[in-house]
Amino acid sequence: MEYDTYFTFGIHICLRKKVHGLLKEIDLENPEKQNDISEPAIEQFPTEIFGYPFTDHSQTSKNCLDKQYCPYLKKTCTKPRKSEPRIKIGICSVGYKGFLKKYKPIIICPQRFLEDEVFESIKKTYLMNWKSVEWVTEVGIGVGGNVDFVAIDREGDTIKDFLCVEFQASGTTGTPWDAILEFKEKREYSKKRYKYGINWANEFMKTMMQQVYKKGFIMRSWGQKIVFVIQDVAIDYLNIAVDNSGLREFNDTDEIHFMTFKLVWASSKWGLKFDKIFSTDLDGINKILSGAHEDDYPTTTEFKKNILLKGKRDGAF
Repeated sequence: MEYDTYFTFGIHICLRKKVHGLLKEIDLENPEKQNDISEPAIEQFPTEIFGYPFTDHSQTSKNCLDKQYCPYLKKTCTKPRKSEPRIKIGICSVGYKGFLKKYKPIIICPQRFLEDEVFESIKKTYLMNWKSVEWVTEVGIGVGGNVDFVAIDREGDTIKDFLCVEFQASGTTGTPWDAILEFKEKREYSKKRYKYGINWANEFMKTMMQQVYKKGFIMRSWGQKIVFVIQDVAIDYLNIAVDNSGLREFNDTDEIHFMTFKLVWASSKWGLKFDKIFSTDLDGINKILSGAHEDDYPTTTEFKKNILLKGKRDGAF
């Protein structure tokens, strides 16, 4: 790394350190300030690896990288390479732009939501009237599969109330693994963009909405609700991809809630910050699953035209 010394007004002695093209100033008379780092510029590469931003070169982050340790799970990362299960991928978030106005870190591992901010936000919104709050993980819900987390208000063996919570992250098309191999070797990237995309449709339309639909029916029959914890960009995607007219601001009587969080840079890393809550009922989910808004459906005339064009192109007539 490159350092050069400079003086400010003949009083303070500082260092300038260059990390990944970012100029960081270290005040030698106030070393605690060195932890206050500006948010790094990102493009299409992994932004958080084994819990730490790609700009973090501390011994702690190096140990997590070497030991494949996840600080959110407080144990070894559980996301293996399919071809080599003993090797853990370790990517919490990746930089991506796509339909977004600028590159953002996109969460691709659900364990990334294991922050106090998430559980405290859920408690403040839904559980303030409970006498106690305990959490149980991976609870079976019969035909609906498992629920990631269940908050309970319990007295002995009597459960007075409960709240079901699911975490849903994004996923990638292609793989950023080449970038991780470079990072492990050099602790930096050789280029700004690697060949991968974000599979918005698979994660938020296919995977999540199937869970929402099945578990939503169960919640309605119980007179309960389920909360899906997602990143704010997931709602941005749904707003442009499907008919989201059934989503509304927080309504406590709805059985399905989406609690969104932003990834916000604070001092030296990204952290989750509560954003908004959207809620809906099963009618609203049916609108989402139907795809586009009815106004965007093709007319029968347009469809007949497509039939003729395709038939002629295929030589069918």
